Amino acid sequence: MRTETPWSTLPARDHLLAGVGGAAGAPVLDVVVPVYNEEKDLEPCVLRLHDHLARTFPYAFRITVADNASTDRTPEVAERLARSLPGVRSFRLEEKGRGRALRTVWSLSDAPVLAYMDVDLSTDLNALLPLVAPLISGHSDLAIGSRLARSSRVVRGTKREFISRAYNIILRSSLAARFSDAQCGFKAIRREVAQRLLPMVEDTGWFFDTEMLVLAERAGLRIHEVPVDWVDDPDSTVHIVRTATEDLKGVWRVGRALAVGALPLDRLARPFGDDPRDRGIGGVPRGLARQLVGFCVVGALSTLFYLALYSLFRIGVGPQLANGAALLVSAVANTAANRRLTFGVRGRGGAVRHQAQGLVVFAIGLSLTAGSLAALGAASGSPSHTTELAVLIAANLAATVLRFLLFRAWVFPDRDRAAAGPAAVPAPPTAETIHDLRDAR
Repeated sequence: MRTETPWSTLPARDHLLAGVGGAAGAPVLDVVVPVYNEEKDLEPCVLRLHDHLARTFPYAFRITVADNASTDRTPEVAERLARSLPGVRSFRLEEKGRGRALRTVWSLSDAPVLAYMDVDLSTDLNALLPLVAPLISGHSDLAIGSRLARSSRVVRGTKREFISRAYNIILRSSLAARFSDAQCGFKAIRREVAQRLLPMVEDTGWFFDTEMLVLAERAGLRIHEVPVDWVDDPDSTVHIVRTATEDLKGVWRVGRALAVGALPLDRLARPFGDDPRDRGIGGVPRGLARQLVGFCVVGALSTLFYLALYSLFRIGVGPQLANGAALLVSAVANTAANRRLTFGVRGRGGAVRHQAQGLVVFAIGLSLTAGSLAALGAASGSPSHTTELAVLIAANLAATVLRFLLFRAWVFPDRDRAAAGPAAVPAPPTAETIHDLRDAR
């Protein structure tokens, strides 16, 4: 896996070579099993998981037992397993929280693919290779097991089934989530994605999974879903009511952060051309295709907004004043939308300058449209409202082409975004920074 990458964007996903890892090198897959007071179930879980991986997984692997401040004999069992089984290690945390355990162990791992599963092994292990295969091949950034897919086979009580489906409906309606199962304890992520994504995830408990997936999806990362066979553990120690309450608080917090643009999701962007089919396109400036699509969408919506405003203002004032007012309001909205959606500029830095430059572009558009209206009035005297709209649409098309060129070359030039990128994106966390982060929390 490539590690030399500018920190303004994620590297293109590479297929991991078959020779990666091995006995003398880092494992390809690191499976984390977070536990709290699981002295009874830990040993059979690790033995079964180790046997399955040794028999079926074609790459080098590691199993990491992440002990969340257990107070029973769990640490002793974990240490014994680490001594007796190759590729097994134990990691002790002095604070509880599944999210805290995953963030810490994943951030310190040297494996290119990171996964986790619950200690009860409710998910059929035959889904493990399909889970991580898209990450190894470079197809996807994250992968999750889904108990709600059509082909999944699930055995669990009505209460848990209702809670799970209700929770996912809440996620879809409030956070526009498109993944089907946020809570299944069976997930994987590529390491370079985890290095960027994990420091942005605040939750240290059960909402950790949901927050990670929502941020990844909003950033445009590819999430692969695998239907799983799943049997409920009747002895599960999860407190359903308390967990549901914390999850709802997390949904509110993440939704509010996304609404105000407080999350630097641009640091998770993949470069244009990550798809191998895009690499054969020659002579196209980087990001141009994506920017053209974004600009066209924003431009179409802005034009509709402008025409609606013009029609509204035209009721009480003349055509020139109505045109100027409608164009001014829509220009401010257009610049703001293109700044964020088309050219990927986040944060408040430079926003005033961008709006000022956008107003200069607006003045050029105003000149084109005002000149067109003046020419129409001189030619026909009192044109109909429909004719005015037709002339304005034609003038706006010409102004739109010029606006895109000015936006790309002057208002939001590539050099400004490239210069701002590395400064806005920190280096991947080291063991020391993770330790400091854990202390701060």
